Amino acid sequence: MTDIRNAPSQKKGALLELLDWLKYILIAFLIGLLLVVFVVQRNSVIGDSMKPALYSNDQLLVEKISKLGGWIGYEDIITIKTDELRGHEGGPNIIKRVIGLPGDTIEIRRGLVYRNDQLLDESNYIAQGTVTEIRKTDYAKVTLADDEYYVLGDNREISLDSRTFGPVRLQHIIGRVLIRFYPFDRIGPP
Repeated sequence: MTDIRNAPSQKKGALLELLDWLKYILIAFLIGLLLVVFVVQRNSVIGDSMKPALYSNDQLLVEKISKLGGWIGYEDIITIKTDELRGHEGGPNIIKRVIGLPGDTIEIRRGLVYRNDQLLDESNYIAQGTVTEIRKTDYAKVTLADDEYYVLGDNREISLDSRTFGPVRLQHIIGRVLIRFYPFDRIGPP
């Protein structure tokens, strides 16, 4: 037989247990929110400018820490805010490959890309025989400032990149692509 005197304490115990669960749910939510705001972000590929590494509608996980630590390197694929990029103002984020780091001189000559007067071997990510055309003569030869990066799309024929809008400033970089998580048959690093 249930003691009527214990009923209020049982309700109090259930309420405390519920509050305990809500506390853990709130903590998990806050941790998730902090991760999304400061550490990782999901991005969708829009367009074919990064083929064959990435295809339109690929879903990516982007980490934001490398930007803060200065750990962006050659050939990294990064996402970029377009709010101040010429020809992209207010458009969706774009995804490009890093070709030049701060202090580098990038030059495009006869369809080939040179970094600090050395011809780049781009065979890991573009098809043999790909010609890199100059879009604006202002950007045919560029020496990058302390906060600038030179980026190109792998599909050079259709990519709007540093050949069009010039070097990308660090403040416009969102982060570095970690992994493609969709489509499932192509999960892995790009």
